[in-house]
Amino acid sequence: MKKIQYLFFFLFITAVLLSCAQSTPKTETKKEQKDLSKYSQATFSSGCFWCMEGVYESVKGVEEAVSGYAGGKEPNPTYEQVGSHTTGHAETVQVYYDSSVVSYPTLLKVYFGSQDPTQVNGQGPDKGESYRSIIFYRNLTEKTEAEKYIAEIQKKYDKPIAAQVAPFEKFWKAEDYHQDYIQHNPDVPYVKMESIPRIKRFQKQYPELIKPDHKF
Repeated sequence: MKKIQYLFFFLFITAVLLSCAQSTPKTETKKEQKDLSKYSQATFSSGCFWCMEGVYESVKGVEEAVSGYAGGKEPNPTYEQVGSHTTGHAETVQVYYDSSVVSYPTLLKVYFGSQDPTQVNGQGPDKGESYRSIIFYRNLTEKTEAEKYIAEIQKKYDKPIAAQVAPFEKFWKAEDYHQDYIQHNPDVPYVKMESIPRIKRFQKQYPELIKPDHKF
């Protein structure tokens, strides 16, 4: 009986450590303020936004990825509110990219290539509505391309593709300490054991898309 209790305790502690919703170090850091007005924008949700930000910022043609929240109705949501899975929001990244270098279909390739596309309401150890996968489209072309891509990759899977395709309404930037979280907190257990491995798995799969001087 004690062995079983120890096993459950170990699994519980592991789940806590390997979760984006763990008690996070609130290091007060701010992204460098850039003029991003000339860049195209795309918005995606797929699990923890720390991971997504790291993935997209490693891609050629992506100037910036900002962590935040989208898909809900609560104005100015906080991390704690979104993490309660009651606001309707999902952890999201706003991607600023040079469309002459990287296309929207390529960003879709990055999106699906860096996740388990069949996992419902989460990625890896992060589970719940706020971790669901969503492609937020800004126009009919993006909607059509997203639906076409999903139809193509669905042929490779027995389970349904879990990603939703929804119209973009509003993006709320997350708190400053979430921005570039992996770079500022490389020793956090979740980052070492989940975030960085997820980024590296993607980069190994698509090395031709990765910036030559990128850290991870």
